[in-house]
Amino acid sequence: MDKDDLILVAGAGGFIGGHLVSDLIRLGHTRIRAVDSKPYDQWHQCFDEVENIQADLKNLDACDRACKDAYHVYNLAADMGGMGFIENNKAACMLSVLINSHLLLASQKHEVNRYFFSSSACVYAAEKQVSTDICPLKEEDAYPAMPEDGYGWEKLFSERMCRHFREDYGLATRIARFHNVYGPHGTYDGGREKAPAALCRKIIEAKLSGRHEIDIWGDGEQTRSFMYIDDCLFGIKAIMDSDIIDPINLGSSELVSVNQLVTIIEEIAGIKVKRNYLLSAPLGVRGRNSDNTLIQQKLNWEPTISLKKGLEKTYAWIYDQMLQQNLVSH
Repeated sequence: MDKDDLILVAGAGGFIGGHLVSDLIRLGHTRIRAVDSKPYDQWHQCFDEVENIQADLKNLDACDRACKDAYHVYNLAADMGGMGFIENNKAACMLSVLINSHLLLASQKHEVNRYFFSSSACVYAAEKQVSTDICPLKEEDAYPAMPEDGYGWEKLFSERMCRHFREDYGLATRIARFHNVYGPHGTYDGGREKAPAALCRKIIEAKLSGRHEIDIWGDGEQTRSFMYIDDCLFGIKAIMDSDIIDPINLGSSELVSVNQLVTIIEEIAGIKVKRNYLLSAPLGVRGRNSDNTLIQQKLNWEPTISLKKGLEKTYAWIYDQMLQQNLVSH
């Protein structure tokens, strides 16, 4: 594509969407349309040099206007958050099927060259994620289907919609299954934050208050992999530019427990904390990790930024935000 072809980023006010817009600017793209339903002052990042639009992409008319003249469409828009939000807002998560369905219709109408959908590891069958020492999840493990209720079903259904728009209408679609993306300029409080940001916030609060004690959801032995945002951005572009038509994992294969995650953040913060385990809190699956065999074969690449390195940058950003808030409140 040319640098002056129009790129639509749906969900541009969100964490990954904001970083993607920033990266597209860095790469020299001159026509970027950034769309999100949130008021501009709630966007994680907002750039004056792009066309910023506040619109609810659950509506077909809004999608039609957003996709007009677009060459590439990146659909990162969804009503979602961490496990606490997902488990308590299943209907809201499911309604995001309207965003993808209407964006696909509008992309077909306006003859978009290529369409990217951000799926999730939440599509994987729950029965394959019941142990902390889980075998990494391969792409075919999504079927027979039994994803996480609400959010996982929405993602799996939307994947199928992309597939059928490709098969029936010739729309070139690309699908990445994200595994726990984290980094600066993300949500770290308010109920939608994910584990790395939430634990950074809790340990920073413990450090600033002098009360070296935090709450941990579950027993801390549940396992996950976490992908730093820079790896995610590289993967998005590589998958979008590839000939990979089926859903593919985009995630780190560095498996850690929540307790190990806390230990890493403790080392960054320079403190030790007492850990209070909340066994009745939302937990999600017991273990989840990304099998990167396919992405290695297809792209000769996989996410490589270590959790320690990514957390150092994430912790520093959250610390600065919280310090500023603390100074303002006083």
